[in-house]
This record gives sequence, C-alpha cells and structure tokens, in this order.
Amino acid sequence: MAERHEVPETGAAAPVVPSLRWADPPEGPAVVLLDQTRLPAEETELVCADVPQLVAAIRALAVRGAPLLGIAGAYGVALAAARGDDVAAAAEALAHARPTAVNLGYGVRRASDAHRAASDAGAGPEAAASAALAEARAVHAEDADASARMARHGLALLGELRPEGGHRILTHCNTGALVSGGEGTALAVALAAHRAGALRRLWVDETRPLLQGARLTAYEAARAGMPYTVLADGAAGSLFAAGEVDAVLIGADRIAADGSVANKVGSYPLAVLARHHRVPFVVVAPLSTVDPATAGGADIVVEQRPGREVTEFPGALPVAPAGAPAYNPAFDVTPAELVTAIVTEAGVASPVTRDGLAKLCSTSRWSTSRSGNGMMAE
Repeated sequence: MAERHEVPETGAAAPVVPSLRWADPPEGPAVVLLDQTRLPAEETELVCADVPQLVAAIRALAVRGAPLLGIAGAYGVALAAARGDDVAAAAEALAHARPTAVNLGYGVRRASDAHRAASDAGAGPEAAASAALAEARAVHAEDADASARMARHGLALLGELRPEGGHRILTHCNTGALVSGGEGTALAVALAAHRAGALRRLWVDETRPLLQGARLTAYEAARAGMPYTVLADGAAGSLFAAGEVDAVLIGADRIAADGSVANKVGSYPLAVLARHHRVPFVVVAPLSTVDPATAGGADIVVEQRPGREVTEFPGALPVAPAGAPAYNPAFDVTPAELVTAIVTEAGVASPVTRDGLAKLCSTSRWSTSRSGNGMMAE
C-alpha cells in the first residue's frame, strides 16, 4: 500500500515525510516507510502491515542504511507482537533480511528481548507488545541522539584536520536523514560543516549500480542548500589528483573488532586513493555498528545483489547483452590501516586499532558483550 506526496522544490525545508514511522490504529498497526526506491522523483509512503511486507521492503532497498535498518528491525518485532504473530519467527526473518548491516540484528534483538522479558514477567500479549514497541521507540530516539553527537564530534575532527575550514568533502552512497532516526552519520557531519560556514564543496559519488549518491545524497544536499556536485564514481581519482578533496567521509554497515569497515561497494577504492594522496579517510557510524564478535574484515559476510542491478537500469533498460554475467557485491571492506578515524557518538578512534576501538566502546553506554551479532545495551 503506498501514498504519494509531492516533492518540494530544491532549497525547500526537509521533507515532512519521515523515513520511517510507526502507525497506530486505525491506520495501523503498521510500519510506514518513505520508499527510497522512488526518490528523488516522488515521496511515496509504503505501508507495511505485516512482517513479510517489511522484510520485502528491506530486501528491495525501500528502507536502507545501517542505522535505519536497526530501527526498522525493532519496529518490525513490535509489529509482529501487535498483530499476535509468532514474534520469534518474525525476528528471525527480519534479522536475516540482509546479512551485512549489523544494526538490523541489533534492533531486532533489542525489541525481542523487551518482548520476552515482559512475557516472562507475566505480562499478557498486549502488555508484552507494548514493551516491544516502547523498546523500538527507544532505539529510534537513541539513534537520533547518536546522530547529533556524531555530527559534533565529526565537525570538531574536521577542524583539527583542516583548521582553516573551507572543507571539500567527498562522500559515497547515502548517509543522511534517510538512513537515520536523526540527521544521519557522515552526511550529518558535512551538514554541520555547512551550517558552520565551513563547507566549500560536497563531492557526491553517484554510487553505482543503484545510484544512492546521485538519487539520495544529492536529494538531501539540495534540500539543505549545501554546495554539492555529483560525479561518476570513476571520476574520483581525478579529483584527488587535482587536489580538490580535503577529506573523505563515509558511513559503515559493519565495523569489525580490528577496525575493518564494511560499507557500500566503492568505498575501499576511495580509501586507497585517499592514502595515496594523503587525504584523511574518515568513517562516521554509531557504536551499534561496531561488532566485536566479527574479528576482522575477512569475517564480514558481504551481501551479493542480483546481477540485473548491474546489467539493467531501473525500468529494465538493458545496458549489457542478454544473459551477461555480473559481479554485484553490495559492500566492500576497507582495512583499518587505511582508515584515519572512526567517529562515533562516544567520540573518535584515531588511530584505528583493535584496542582503541574496544576502549571507545567500553566508555559508552554500550556493552561489548554480544548475543549473536547485535550489541546489547547495559
């Protein structure tokens, strides 16, 4: 079920349609998503009235981005509980909808644990469902707070790296409000720089094959009035060579214990270019993305997407011969030695080492203990 909204003109305020919201009766219970596959042409709300619909939306990338996937997973558990469905089965389906983003399992686990604790304490189905929904809302609010903190820490780091300001930032994929309960991760830092009058240019990789940079980051940058330019992914090297990049800011879908970072495919080549040209390569991600249970980059499971995303443009316009094989990993992994800093809501890890990252996690409200792949709150 979808509802279409007109897209405001460039320079308008942020869209009133949130990336994700919970709908109570009579509209719900439902998880209502801003369908990111329809942007930037139109803002369409996708109403997920049950968990299978939400799982399908996650797999189709209607909702995406590590932090928002965690929020969606938590609300998905609440939806199953509100409907009287099998919560454990729903949680299992949600947690495995996409394999790489650790936040998805984290959000699912938070809401599932709240539901189980309420049930074990003798609460009836309605009260247990309310407990799951309250936990999902807590995950949502915590992510918004983390986003604001990351923006502050990231802006301070930019100031240390280039005190004179005038930052020319290169970013990849989409890391703004569309992936977060707040203003995002890496793009939130760029937005903070813009508001401080310290952003000279935001370079936006198109991010093939699904163009999350051109479709989504440019959409958000235009709304905020940021000075931005979209470029083909293969053009990034010439920007570095011309001295037009002061820092690379990206997000993360999973950060291993050693500081290796899984992010949208194309991130690793940027890290190599940044190292060669002595440009800081900075990852901005909430601590819920750090996974101490994953020892190193080689242990991260990288999602393989359908080949047609490479061989066809949206709308089934072929760009390769019929039946052409395609290699389409959704992510790649950047080793810690190529990462200048990891910015989290609790502070900055730099240099990026296993011990430094563990210390940063231990100083926050998050425990490094795990149940599966999700970080648990103390």
